[in-house]
Amino acid sequence: MKKFLILILFFIPLIGAEVNAPPIPVVDLTINGAQTPTQLVKSLNIVILITLLALAPSLILVMTSFVRLLIVFSFLRQAMGTQQLPPSQLLVSLALVLTFFIMEPYAKIAYKNGIEPYMNQQIGYEQAFQRSVKPFKNFMIKNTREKDLALFYRIRKMPNPKTIDDVPLSILIPAFMISELKTAFEIGFLLYLPFLIIDMVVSAILMSLGMMMLPPVMISLPFKLLVFVLVDGWNLLVQSLIASFK
Repeated sequence: MKKFLILILFFIPLIGAEVNAPPIPVVDLTINGAQTPTQLVKSLNIVILITLLALAPSLILVMTSFVRLLIVFSFLRQAMGTQQLPPSQLLVSLALVLTFFIMEPYAKIAYKNGIEPYMNQQIGYEQAFQRSVKPFKNFMIKNTREKDLALFYRIRKMPNPKTIDDVPLSILIPAFMISELKTAFEIGFLLYLPFLIIDMVVSAILMSLGMMMLPPVMISLPFKLLVFVLVDGWNLLVQSLIASFK
């Protein structure tokens, strides 16, 4: 009986606390129809903004120097015959770091002319987008061949643009990408030549010595690594890649 009374005295404060506790808020997730055209436009802008944020990483990569850098690094690994060294993650990270280094001046101009005035409520988001994209458009046009740009204009049957602002991103981005692919393959071909010569020399020496069963790649790999290290290959390659962008 005493134990029962003690339990009742213990639970009385808890019961009072539950009675006086504030109600739990309820979250109401509903979709209401737009009452005015302004509300509809705002809703569509939000959907477009979320879509752009989801596609932003891939769009940024194809609008910068990342494509050329990554392809050249992949060609270098294949030319040296080092299989999975350096790892793909390391090559992608190096390409990203160099991309940030190359694109930093353009990003600063975009922030100063577009994002900063928009954050200070001096311009609208449409004007801020145009100002922010313009430095990257200048970069892409400088590194895009006229032949590739004209290709997509012919496909769309559009008149030739008079200024940079008249070139839409839907045409500039694919033209820039195929130009970058061509340039990257040209650089990759030049990278292959010295390593190919080393392979041919080693193969000729092994054949002259009668070592037909010995894989030439196993013998040439140390020599290719030695030559690449002696000429400070990474320094020369990165310097040439950065200088290749106009």
